[in-house]
Amino acid sequence: MPETWAESLDIAVLLPCYNEAATIGPVVRGFRAALPSARIYVYDNNSTDGTALHAMLAGAIVLRERRQGKGHVVRRMFSDIDADIYIMADGDGTYQPDDAEELVRTLVTERSDMVVGTRRGVHDDAGRQGHALGNRIFNMLYRSIFGPDFTDIFSGYRAFSRRFVKSFPAVSGGFEIETEMSVHASRLKLPVTELELDYGRRPEGSHSKLSTFRDGAKILWMFAMLMKETRPFAFFGQLSALFMAASLGFMAPVLAEYFETGLVSRMPTWVFSMALMMVSFMLFTAALILDSVARARAEQLRIHYMGIEAIGLNDKPAAITIHQAENSTRRKKKAKAA
Repeated sequence: MPETWAESLDIAVLLPCYNEAATIGPVVRGFRAALPSARIYVYDNNSTDGTALHAMLAGAIVLRERRQGKGHVVRRMFSDIDADIYIMADGDGTYQPDDAEELVRTLVTERSDMVVGTRRGVHDDAGRQGHALGNRIFNMLYRSIFGPDFTDIFSGYRAFSRRFVKSFPAVSGGFEIETEMSVHASRLKLPVTELELDYGRRPEGSHSKLSTFRDGAKILWMFAMLMKETRPFAFFGQLSALFMAASLGFMAPVLAEYFETGLVSRMPTWVFSMALMMVSFMLFTAALILDSVARARAEQLRIHYMGIEAIGLNDKPAAITIHQAENSTRRKKKAKAA
């Protein structure tokens, strides 16, 4: 990477870690080689295997977050660190540090706020078919609810602009944080890019912290909460339709009897159906009101986002860097074509 990148852009590599002593050393050294001018931060999340020591010996700046969970670590990292560009990766060795340069180049040349390193071969991860199936289902569910912006919402290898990081509320506590990042970008219609990268297996002695069912349930719950917060009309509208259908189902035989005999012999059923109907009307009213509130909140977030200075548009050195990055990308494309 040209030296002008180091002179004009402040790059921070953020590595949340929990018991990654077997892999964190090579990961830190890999990022130091790929991005010599970058600051490398390892946030230790109560590790008990010497992760912090191995990271420090490899040359990283080691900090600690005591609240357990990746979401808590990411929130702390984004709050503590100031930089122009942020690279976030896992410390388990499954992502290649050499790809960081391409993530940064793509972020700058595409004028994106987030570049997601989609994982090539993720379904072969240690042969865990439960994770592979879960990835497919949740990605399909995300696209059906929030839009087609992403094909791999669980990738932990991402590059961010300062605008994204400082406008991201980060309320999740665990592995749902990647889903929240994706929804934040979709909600504010931020420019994002996906870049397909190789995804490796964990080396011997390193073990995944994910639980297929427990973490899957948490992610599903996060989907519901994010839909409630960002698309309340769809969320409460569907609940309203469900209660309306139940009301009509109980009401139909009572009405049929009334039109046939002029009598209502099943009064409790009629009262219950009317109660369901009232609940349906209340949910629909809530959907209308909360939709206006959600739109106002999105507008406020967008205004806050716009108030943060964009990289390379208002200062000459960074603009020169962007031009050089674009030329470098064009040269690479021409070389591949040749």
